[in-house]
Amino acid sequence: MPEKREHQRSHLIIPLSSKSEPYTAHRPKGGKKTVVPDLPRQQHGSALQAQLQALRPFAEQAKAFQQQSDIESGLGLQIQFVGQPDVEMAFESLGNERQKIELLSVRQEGDQTIANVFVPDGKLQHFENVVLDYLQEKKDKNDKPLDHRNLLNTIESIRKAELKALWTDDPELLPQDQDEEFWWEVWLPVRGDRDLVVSDFKKISKLSGCEVSEAQADFPERTVVLMRGSQRQFSKSVLGLNCVAELRRAKETADSFDDLGSEEQIEWLDELVERTSFPAPRRSTPRICLLDSGVNRAHPLISRLMTEADTHTVDPSWGKHDSANHGTGMAALAAFGDLTDCLASSDEIRIEHRLESVKLLPDRGDNEGDANLHASFFAEAVSRPEISHSHRSRIFSSAVSAEDYRDRGRPSSWSSKLDSLAADADNEGEYPRLFIQSAGNIRDNHSWMQYPESLSTNLIHDPGQAWNALTVGACTWKVNVGQTDYTPIAEDGGLSPFTTTSATWESAWPLKPDVVFEGGNAARDRYGAAGMSSLSLLTAKNEFEPRRFCTFNATSAASALCSRMAVQILIQYPDLRPETLRGLIVHSAAWSDAMLATHLPAGKTASKADYVYLIRHAGWGEPNLERALWSVSNSLTLVIEDQVHPYQKGKSGIETRDMNLHNLPWPKDELEALQDTEVEMRVTLSYFVEPNPSARGSVSKYHYPSHRLRFDVKRPLESTNDFVARVNAAAEQGNDGEKPKDSDWLLGSQNRNKGSIHQDVWKGTAADLASRGLMAVYPGMGWWRTRPNLKRYDLPAHYSLIISIKTPETDVDLYAAISQKLVIEV
Repeated sequence: MPEKREHQRSHLIIPLSSKSEPYTAHRPKGGKKTVVPDLPRQQHGSALQAQLQALRPFAEQAKAFQQQSDIESGLGLQIQFVGQPDVEMAFESLGNERQKIELLSVRQEGDQTIANVFVPDGKLQHFENVVLDYLQEKKDKNDKPLDHRNLLNTIESIRKAELKALWTDDPELLPQDQDEEFWWEVWLPVRGDRDLVVSDFKKISKLSGCEVSEAQADFPERTVVLMRGSQRQFSKSVLGLNCVAELRRAKETADSFDDLGSEEQIEWLDELVERTSFPAPRRSTPRICLLDSGVNRAHPLISRLMTEADTHTVDPSWGKHDSANHGTGMAALAAFGDLTDCLASSDEIRIEHRLESVKLLPDRGDNEGDANLHASFFAEAVSRPEISHSHRSRIFSSAVSAEDYRDRGRPSSWSSKLDSLAADADNEGEYPRLFIQSAGNIRDNHSWMQYPESLSTNLIHDPGQAWNALTVGACTWKVNVGQTDYTPIAEDGGLSPFTTTSATWESAWPLKPDVVFEGGNAARDRYGAAGMSSLSLLTAKNEFEPRRFCTFNATSAASALCSRMAVQILIQYPDLRPETLRGLIVHSAAWSDAMLATHLPAGKTASKADYVYLIRHAGWGEPNLERALWSVSNSLTLVIEDQVHPYQKGKSGIETRDMNLHNLPWPKDELEALQDTEVEMRVTLSYFVEPNPSARGSVSKYHYPSHRLRFDVKRPLESTNDFVARVNAAAEQGNDGEKPKDSDWLLGSQNRNKGSIHQDVWKGTAADLASRGLMAVYPGMGWWRTRPNLKRYDLPAHYSLIISIKTPETDVDLYAAISQKLVIEV
C-alpha cells in the first residue's frame, strides 16, 4: 500500500444522521401503454374454451401417472399460454396464489410471448370460468368490466406444455439428436416443501432412466439441480413434469487454466523476498480468498503468506495443489501486483494482507460430463474457509467462469448463487461478502484481429453478470512489443483485446463490467494476432524449479489486481462494509483518453446514451488506489453507511415504507465564494440485493432483485419542500409550478439505475453546488414487495453512499471546512 503523503487525509466517514420519512412512489404519468387488440369476442372466446376443454383428458392422464409414481408435492398439469404476435401479454394475471396456480417461466419466441403455468388437479375450471366471464361480458354492479379482456385478448392459444416448452436456454443448445445424452440444468419450484419437490423430481427422473446429481442450489422460489439424460429418455415422463419450472443446458467452465504464455528464467527471486516485509498470521490480518485451481504454497513468494490451514478444496480427491498453473499465479498477483514492476524496482515492499485458497475445480479446469452444479460448488467453496476460520475478515476472488456468454446478462443459477452469498440471504444480510469476479476472456486470435469491434460482440461470461459482484474487465498500458515486425493491438490505456463486455445486453441488465484493471495486450502482424510475453504481466509459476516466474494476462490477472486493491482499502478502513469497499473502488475509477476516444463518438458532444455504451465496454474505467484511500483539500470524499426499510405490510397489501434524507455538510460560504468555478460532484450508491431467479427473463411483478434503491439530489432553484415532494408522493407539494431542470448529470436517472451499484457525475458551478446540500435515498420495486408469501417485506436494506466533490486547485480548503462543520453538527 502506498505511504500516506502529507497532503492526503482520510475520507470523512459520516455517522448515522439520515432522517427517515414515510415514502410513496409517484404514479408514472403517461408512459407506454399495452395495446390490447380488439378481437371478435365470441369467436376468440369459443376457441379458447375449446382448447381448455381439450386439455381435460391430458389432465386426467397426468393425474393418473403422478399418482402411480407416488408424487407427493401436488398433482397437476403444465399448460402453455401463447401470446398474440407483437403484443405484450398480461402474463402476470395468469398466476393465482389462492388457487395455487403458478406462473413457472416466461420466454420470448420470435414475436410471441410464451408463458408456462402449473395448474393443480381440479383447477382447470379456474381458467374456464375466466373465459366464460369473457364470453358473457361480465360487469360489476357499477357497470365496470370484469370480463378479463385485457388478459384474454393478448393470448392467441392455450395448449399442453411439451418438454421443449420448458426449455428457456438458447434453442440451439438443445441437441437435434433426441438420443444424445447431456447434462441438463433443471429449475424446480419450491411449493412450500423444497425437499419434497426435489424428491418427486428424482422419482420421475429415475422412471425415465436419467441420473440426477446430489448437488443443488437453493433460491427463494426455485431449486436448481443437474440431470443427465437424453430428450427421448426425459420425454417418457413428460406427464410427470408438473414439478419442473424450466430447463437449461448445464455450463462448462472456460479454459482459464490453459497455457497463458511463454515462460522466462528469472534469477532475482531471493533478492525480491529479502526486501519484502510479510505480515504475521494474526487473527486481525485481512485475507484474499482465491476460489481457483488451488495454490502451490511452497513457492517462496507465497509460502510466507499462507499456511496449510489456509488451503482448502471442494473435493478432497482433487487435492489442494495447483496443477493447472493458474491459482498460484493469481496468488502472487493478489499479493505483489505485477512482478515486472517489483523486479524493476529496488524499493522495499510491504505486504499487509494474507492469502487463502480453495480449489474450486479439478485440474482439467472444466466440468464436462461431471454431475456437479457450479452454484453448489461455489457455495461449498465459500463455506470451507468460513467454517475453518469464521473470525477472519476476507475478500473472495474468482477468475473461474463459464466458457460461453449465452446468458447475455440474464441471471443464471451460478450468478444468482453468487448474489445470494454476497447478500448473505440465508442470514438476512447480517454477514455480507465482497466477491471480485473476472468478466471472462476472448481467447480467439481471429477476434483479436477485429479489435476493437470484437469487444462489442464477445460478452461477459457467467457468473460475471451477478448484480452484487464487482465484475472486472481488462485494460492495458503494455504496448512495448520488443519485435519490429509486430504492433500492439490495443493502444496505450485502451481496453485489452482479451476483455469481454455487456455491449449488446438488454438495457434492463446491470452496467458491466464495473471497472477494468491491467490485463495485458496482444500483438499482430500481416499474418495474424498472437499473445506475447512482453505484453503480459509477470507472476509466480506453480512448478517453480528451475523457472520461478511465468507470464499471465487477461481478466484473470485484472481480477487479481482488483482483489489486491480491495484488501488494501480494507486495511486502511477495517470497519467498512463490503458494499462500501465495492463502492470506493468504482468511485475511484476514471477513463483513459484511449477509452474515451475509442468508445465515444468523434466530432460531437457525447450523449447520456453514449456514456452508457462506454460503461458497457470499459466500466467506470481503471480505479486509482490513492483516490480510493485518501481525500485532499480540493478533492474530498464523504462515506455514509446506512439502512432504509423499503416496504411494509399495509391495509391493502405490501407497500413502500420509508425514504432517507441526508443533509450533506457542504460549506456554503466557501463554495459561494468560488462563484462560477466549475466543480464536480460524484455520487455512488452501492447495495446488495437478495436474488430470486424464479422466472427467467420475465418482468413486471416477477422481479429478480429483492429491492431497488435510487438516489436524487436537490436542484439549485428547488426548495427543500419541493425537492421532497418531487421525490416523494407522500409529501405535500409546495410548488406546482415548473420544476427546475437538471441535465448536468453524466448519465441521468433514466440510465444510472441499473444493477445494484449506481454512479453518476454532476458538473456545474460552485455556487450551484452550495445549494445542493440535500440527498434522498428511496426504494423502487422488488420481489420483497411483490411476493408477500415469502415474508421478506419487513427487512431493512443496507446501503453505502459515497459522495465526492472536486474543484480546481484553489486557496479554499474544502476538506477542513467540511470536517469542521461535521464536528460542530455531531
